[in-house]
Amino acid sequence: MQIPFFRQIQNSSRILIAGCGGGYDLASGIPLHLYLQSLGKYTVLANLSFSQLAESGCEAVFPNCYLIDENAANLPYFPEKHIAEWLAGSGCRAPVYAFAKTGVRPLRDAYRHLREKHRLDTVILADGGTDSLMFGDEWATGTIVEDSLSVIAANAAGFEHRYLAAVGFGVEHDLDHYTLLQNMAELTRAQAFLGAQSITAQMPEGAGFLSLTEYLNHQSSHRSIVTNGIAAAMRGSFGDIHFSLRTEGCEQFVNPLMPLYWFFRLDKLAERLPFKEQVSDSETMQEYYRLYRIHRAIHGRRAGRRDLPI
Repeated sequence: MQIPFFRQIQNSSRILIAGCGGGYDLASGIPLHLYLQSLGKYTVLANLSFSQLAESGCEAVFPNCYLIDENAANLPYFPEKHIAEWLAGSGCRAPVYAFAKTGVRPLRDAYRHLREKHRLDTVILADGGTDSLMFGDEWATGTIVEDSLSVIAANAAGFEHRYLAAVGFGVEHDLDHYTLLQNMAELTRAQAFLGAQSITAQMPEGAGFLSLTEYLNHQSSHRSIVTNGIAAAMRGSFGDIHFSLRTEGCEQFVNPLMPLYWFFRLDKLAERLPFKEQVSDSETMQEYYRLYRIHRAIHGRRAGRRDLPI
């Protein structure tokens, strides 16, 4: 058996894998990068960045878009540089770019630049977590602003094939998981769900992810809760396990669903964001956030907040 995503990706040859919500989200796409490279696909990597890119010493190849390499400055927080280092040392190098925090229009243009520069036919947004599947009317939406920004921008950048891969189910706390599953069911009815695939430690791609996680932990004091949660679940850990002082006082739930990729059509997801039209011309992230908050204040929350009945 083969899930629809992997059948469809056979039609792609030049692929951009981009971190959806920023930070360490790009790390969540590395197993896909390793697998697609093994199939002979040309891959490019990118990430919505929270780093001080103007101070990185990296080349700005386009407004708000920087080419990252292992010789970049050692900023206090710079996941993209450390991922580029690991790729270079592992023999699976690919161009790595970082997008500055902007609104939809500049980010869309940066995506379009990479598509044209590398003659890309496909984009896969990789989300470490599942808040990319929030529609905006839920009671608790995680970090929906960054994720939905990338969804809207990448979807409008002219790629022939557009996908979302979300991994790390259960890692977020400020997220309504009942309505998350409700959203996934709605996307399934719309024929937007393309199957699920677990990453295991026995796979070359899984072993690569575990190696990357260890490398990232040694390079930065700001350990990724998501990346380490997925890696721990791949090793069989379960329950209230902590990897960072940032989670003290908050129960963690490492579980076997965390290493599971959920694949969706990006266009169908973007269609379901009710605030998409209001934010599509935003220039800055601050403007985007303001317009999103206005929409949320006017239209309110979805009725029927519930805990999972299991």
